[in-house]
Amino acid sequence: MFDRLPEPVPLDGDRLDRAIARLRADLLDAQYSVLEQGRAPVVVLIAGVAGAGKGVLVNTLNEWMDPRHIRTCAYGPRNEAERQRPHMWRYWQALPQRGRTSIIFEGWYSEAIHARVERRMKRRAFEHSLHEIRRFEHMLAMEGAVVLKFWLHLDAGEQRARFRSLERNKATRWRVTSNDWHEHRRHKRLCKVAAEAISGSDAPHARWHLVDARDADHCELTVGRTLLRALRAATSVRPAAPAPALPPAGVAGTPAPLEAVRADKPMTKAQYEPELEALQGRLNMLLRDEKFAHRSLAVVFEGMDAAGKGGSIRRITRALDARHYSVHPVSAPSEHERSYPWLWRFWRDVPHDGSVALFDRSWYGRVLVERVEGFAAEADWQRAYDEINAFEQEWAEHGVIVCKFWLEVSTDEQLRRFNERSRTRFKRFKITPDDWRNREKWAQYVPAVQDMLARTHTEMSPWQVVWSDDKYRARLAILGELCARLESALG
Repeated sequence: MFDRLPEPVPLDGDRLDRAIARLRADLLDAQYSVLEQGRAPVVVLIAGVAGAGKGVLVNTLNEWMDPRHIRTCAYGPRNEAERQRPHMWRYWQALPQRGRTSIIFEGWYSEAIHARVERRMKRRAFEHSLHEIRRFEHMLAMEGAVVLKFWLHLDAGEQRARFRSLERNKATRWRVTSNDWHEHRRHKRLCKVAAEAISGSDAPHARWHLVDARDADHCELTVGRTLLRALRAATSVRPAAPAPALPPAGVAGTPAPLEAVRADKPMTKAQYEPELEALQGRLNMLLRDEKFAHRSLAVVFEGMDAAGKGGSIRRITRALDARHYSVHPVSAPSEHERSYPWLWRFWRDVPHDGSVALFDRSWYGRVLVERVEGFAAEADWQRAYDEINAFEQEWAEHGVIVCKFWLEVSTDEQLRRFNERSRTRFKRFKITPDDWRNREKWAQYVPAVQDMLARTHTEMSPWQVVWSDDKYRARLAILGELCARLESALG
């Protein structure tokens, strides 16, 4: 693959200066056109062999364009916060808003490639990592992102000569480290693994560009011109949609309601309170288990209005240490949040190891309220099922225990609760005109809920349907299921 790169053609001083001046002006124009349209985020990934000039290239791009609208991210070994979250979490933090640019230096491929080179990663895990990356890039493309990936290459002889030249100069010898020479000794294997990664992740919507880095000027002009073409294309014609999303873990079928939560006779408070206290104590002890320090818990609540989501969350938090949980009430995205890929705001809230995150509504809004109200195009909410499954799979593979509850309430019970909230002073904040309007669309929500449960009920993150007309039984069922899932996960 790399031995077929064309020879760089050097330019003389005057021609080079004119070419750079023209390219800089054109790049700035294109950058501002993308910014003004505010439609396409631009993601530029710079990878390659050691000594190929990746850092110099990143600095040059920031010099040629307006750096105020560019976010540059470089990645080294993971810090403590990154190790406590799913693998792709730190890369989601680097994504740009629509119209802006992120330059990713040593991005999401580098870890997998170097782990494979050093034989710390088996082939199956390497292929799984590439599959995860392809899904990520596909999602970016479906959100309208311009995704450009550059591999800067030097052959082993040129790399060695460059290192020695830098070391002979006192002003530049600091740029060559022991790790660079370590990479040089593994150059052949690195190229082999990199070629596998590139060929396995090259797609029309996230194309790899191989650049001969022997001549720095040629390298910078090649990358700059490729970026310019992509920016101009983004402002002229909306790119064709990528192929269908790559499938995550298979769905496990439609969930059945939890047993023993629908009864003719409501549970009394006297029956409820002792059981509640026992389950809260059981949950507290499970979360204090030393094994949970290396896991985390995400609890998702969905349901019709007044189904009891908030009340259930309060009964859970009473059993928890306030220092180790967070509650995320999810509403319509803000203007700022809409400028990012739609899952971005939920990646911010992934729980770190040893903690609990509770979601009062969640990412399922895309296939429920956004579908029913027409806030998302059909193509967008249709692809969201696979993207949600992949999203939850990444969390689960890291060790997040994902528990999802759909609280089922009857129309009669919902009406009773609405009227009670309207009459009770301290409950009035719970009822809004939107609640009454959503009730009128009950029939439209039913098929949306059925599709959601059928298409996102997976082995790693199954749904539990809870009949919640009897709020006491519903809360106990939820606490019991949480305890059961934790006991199973912690062994």
